[in-house]
Amino acid sequence: MRIGELAARTGVSVRALRYYEQQNLLTAERGSSSHRRYPESAVERVRLIQQLYRAGLTSRAIVGLLPCVVDDRATPALIRQLAVEREQIDQRITNLVRTRDRLDAVITNATDNMFTGAVCRAAGPPDRES
Repeated sequence: MRIGELAARTGVSVRALRYYEQQNLLTAERGSSSHRRYPESAVERVRLIQQLYRAGLTSRAIVGLLPCVVDDRATPALIRQLAVEREQIDQRITNLVRTRDRLDAVITNATDNMFTGAVCRAAGPPDRES
């Protein structure tokens, strides 16, 4: 498939797909007119790349772990890196849950105050732990 079709099927811009190629996250064959041609498997690969980006991984980290994810090839160093990435994701989840809980408290307080006519108390910043 051509780059425009891959972009449409994945919801990723053509520019982003070109960037993925530059970062060695995605490969395309070149036709006689030098147009990029992607295999059907590129759709799932782009979705995986997007999922990993949303989880906070960098393109450098993704390049390193793709052989394990795509081809089931892993080295001890790669397994250690995956464990580090997973721990960082867990920490982000913990921080997001704390922030959500704080927002829930503010929303509940604001809602209660709407019915009593009280003024909303300012909530402090969310707790930060590293």
